Amino acid sequence: MAREFEGKSVLVTGSASGIGAAIALQLAEEGASVVVADHDSRGAQRIVKKIHDAGGEAKAFKVDVTHPSEVHAAVTFTIEAYGALHCAVNNAGISGPNKPTTDYTVKEWQRVIDTNLNSVFYGLKYQIPAIIEAGGGSIVNMSSILGSNGFANAPAYVTTKHALVGMTKSSALEYAAQGVRINAVGPGFIETPLLTRKTDAETMEHLSSLHPIGRLGRAEEVAALACFLLSDRASFITGSYHLVDGGYSAQ
Repeated sequence: MAREFEGKSVLVTGSASGIGAAIALQLAEEGASVVVADHDSRGAQRIVKKIHDAGGEAKAFKVDVTHPSEVHAAVTFTIEAYGALHCAVNNAGISGPNKPTTDYTVKEWQRVIDTNLNSVFYGLKYQIPAIIEAGGGSIVNMSSILGSNGFANAPAYVTTKHALVGMTKSSALEYAAQGVRINAVGPGFIETPLLTRKTDAETMEHLSSLHPIGRLGRAEEVAALACFLLSDRASFITGSYHLVDGGYSAQ
């Protein structure tokens, strides 16, 4: 694999497991210096060790993305560790309770909004100036197939993922001329700990059947798309929402 991220530093939130971890590992394999940022510090350290064992470069940073000061600190840490911030992936997120809109408590609603949506605003607020200072680069925001589809009993999650698409398009227009590309990725149902630890076998089989390809996606398949969008190969792509969903949204 070409080391197309050689000499570049990348901050990836929510990267102690699942899709974020797969992105961090692939970026490091392609030569990036990666900051593995997550509230799960032990998990982040495990990913850093995997990267080091494979000959790559990475550092862990503990962050609660619902606090703007901590998101700012993650950007500062990346710059201090590697001299600049060239790319970022805003991947941290939660699914929220599985129940109808009116059954949500205000606290439950706010937690999903804070984690999935407000955190990305904080990320863009601090990442964009740093990337401009570095001479330009790219950001990927992790949306979902539920950024363009509804899904019963997940009102907060669906709301945040739709909103991320709009935020991505607006910010991409604002900073394109300054050399910052910003895109969103919309995974289908992906076999990650976030999904499997709270889903029984019957439900997993049902979710698989929703995808015409006939299975759940793999984190590595989402990572491949995210890394492409971050790379110079995607130099004419910005403000776009890219699905990796096994045909889910084509139905």
